[in-house]
Amino acid sequence: MILKFLRLLKIFTVVIKYGLDEIAMSGLRVPRTARLINGIFFWRRITTPRAIRLRLALEELGPIFIKFGQVLSTRRDLMPPDIADELSLLQDRVPPFGSDLAIAQITRSLGASPDQLFASFDPVPVASASIAQVHFATLKNGREVAVKVLRPGMKKTIDEDIALMHMATALIEKLWAESRRLKPREVVAEFDKYLHDELDLMREAANASQLRRNFADSTLLMVPEMFWDYCSSSVIVMERMRGIPVSQIDRLAAEGVDLKKLSSDGVEIFFTQVFRDGFFHADMHPGNILVSVEPESFGRYIALDFGIVGTLNDFDKDYLSQNFLAFFRRDYKRVAEAHIESGWAPRDTRVDELESAVRACCEPIFDRPLKDISFGQILLRLFQTSRRFNVEVQPQLVLLQKTLLNIEGLGRQLDPDLDLWKTAKPYLERWMAEQVGWRGFVERFKAEAPRYAHIFPQLPRLMHQALEHHSHPHGATNHEMMQQVLAEVRRSNRLLGFLAWLAGGITSGILFAALLTRYGGAA
Repeated sequence: MILKFLRLLKIFTVVIKYGLDEIAMSGLRVPRTARLINGIFFWRRITTPRAIRLRLALEELGPIFIKFGQVLSTRRDLMPPDIADELSLLQDRVPPFGSDLAIAQITRSLGASPDQLFASFDPVPVASASIAQVHFATLKNGREVAVKVLRPGMKKTIDEDIALMHMATALIEKLWAESRRLKPREVVAEFDKYLHDELDLMREAANASQLRRNFADSTLLMVPEMFWDYCSSSVIVMERMRGIPVSQIDRLAAEGVDLKKLSSDGVEIFFTQVFRDGFFHADMHPGNILVSVEPESFGRYIALDFGIVGTLNDFDKDYLSQNFLAFFRRDYKRVAEAHIESGWAPRDTRVDELESAVRACCEPIFDRPLKDISFGQILLRLFQTSRRFNVEVQPQLVLLQKTLLNIEGLGRQLDPDLDLWKTAKPYLERWMAEQVGWRGFVERFKAEAPRYAHIFPQLPRLMHQALEHHSHPHGATNHEMMQQVLAEVRRSNRLLGFLAWLAGGITSGILFAALLTRYGGAA
């Protein structure tokens, strides 16, 4: 209790020091309270912009609050632009914890000390963040590895600070007029889940393994191999990767890396993850991306840190592709219809009103060349416009928008003339063709074939059971069951008829070709 009180006192002191109360006072439901608070702290002279004050306060409060600020910076659908931009500058760098603590954590998690597990282990960490730090080591078979170790006592610290955040959001909702739109409770709950997911390093290892499998045959991206015999929820061991940080452009240029190709490769990697796999690395800031200069993998990207990934289902991908294509065709009616059809906008939303709002928001963008148009900004403008129509922005799309902004910034840093639309358009059009074209039909049929193969042999038994139960007292329910069975039979018959027609057509074509060859040749 004493420690909690001291922590509250620390937070209160920082809030007053940086004038964070002033940020909320403009939205206080009770103006007298705002005047009273201003009177109590009459001695303050606050001239620094509010966004900078908020960032400095979070940095002073420590790692968990820094993480919270980073999460807030991704919620540009909720945050004012100046605050979101400033919070994106937060750096998750904290002093490393002692090597004796790291060794104890490895010993406890893997059941043996580093001296027993590795041929060599460097006790000096090469990187340190709020959740974990990384050491280099060598396995006994000679493989060089990176060992990621969870910071001890993190769960207790996180639980205590999250509890304080929940208390603060309850107070904010009572005082701040903007709280309903900003959804503070939902944001803290999302942050709570995000942090606890990061505490399980096995989840990160599994994410890396999935991404590595998705790009196993790629010549663009490398993902470190996980050594599962040395992995646990608090320690993971992966292949050591060597490369130059992508932000060090001068070094890359000096090594002879083609920066224009590197830029377009980054966009291609991102859209491949989104539209081919529906599984994307959602923390692709420059600190997590290296570029290989080794002869056998020269110019390839290296991805690191897989604690945050985004997933998209076919519905999400269809929504995105339709919206992007409609945007660049200036078909704002289709954008509005896609929102309502998806169920994210209320059913009673007028298409013409939403269309007009989207047009007013996005038409100015197209006064610029396509290469200057930001996909991330388009998605952000879409979210901001949608807010007026009570559209619920999906968390996976917020992650996508944040990652897309990172990719655009990185790509244009490497190549200022990068035309994102030219690179992305083939992926969007290909995905749409796979969904609505002949290829899409074939792929969906192949996916459904095992299901039909399982159902067909059961149809006679299901029909017999339905007929037997037809005379049961609950006749209405059984009648519905019978109708469902008959509907399934009709669907199956249509499918079988189509297959028979297709097989007959192919057979006839082969026979006709054979006859033509035989008698045509004789003539």
